[in-house]
Amino acid sequence: MDIADLDELWERVTGTQPHPGLWLVLATAAVALALVTTHRPWRLSRNAITIAHEGGHGLVALLTGRRLQGIRLHSDTSGLTVSRGRPTGFGMILTAAAGYTAPSLLGLGGAALLSAGRITALLWGATALLLAMLLMIRNLYGMLTVLLTGVLFLLVSWLTDPEVQAAFAYFCVWFLLLGGVRPVFELQRKRRTGAARDSDADQLARLTRLPPLAWLLFFHLVAFASLIAGGSLLLDL
Repeated sequence: MDIADLDELWERVTGTQPHPGLWLVLATAAVALALVTTHRPWRLSRNAITIAHEGGHGLVALLTGRRLQGIRLHSDTSGLTVSRGRPTGFGMILTAAAGYTAPSLLGLGGAALLSAGRITALLWGATALLLAMLLMIRNLYGMLTVLLTGVLFLLVSWLTDPEVQAAFAYFCVWFLLLGGVRPVFELQRKRRTGAARDSDADQLARLTRLPPLAWLLFFHLVAFASLIAGGSLLLDL
């Protein structure tokens, strides 16, 4: 690949693309909503939310100076991120709080990119994040899940028409925004039945002495605020 090819690739990634029609924005929102609100499709598609959740833990751990030791993703859509560092303090609090907020905040960031017409940049950026996360995966199922997701983003961004890229990008962002809401309700229900005694909310309660309910409310606030703000950007309101 010569300099001209690199320049062309850079222009392709950093350039802007035309906004799709409102019908496509609404259609992708409807498909994402159907996946999030129906049981069997959600059980399958929730893996994408788990990738964002555990990736959020891992990224914030690195940004706060902790040592990221590995990430595991499981077929029941659960996950585990292990980092080393001080067991208390601001860095640990941010790391623990990053999981349930990551899908919604990633969706909000994606909505901002799409609102600016940077569809290709979003797809390539997501691919880069997935490939970086792949280096920290420590189990076979997790490696396959992240690898296949990254390959899907790469193929769509490289081989498909602009209309397909737009539809895929808008669907992914809607899915992150909508899919970031449901896990918080699931966590709330599990805690009510005693099935999540060591959840992120409980860990944060031990770190900050705020009750778990306060952290659940915080997760809800971030999820709904991101959905409203991101949805407004996508709908150009």
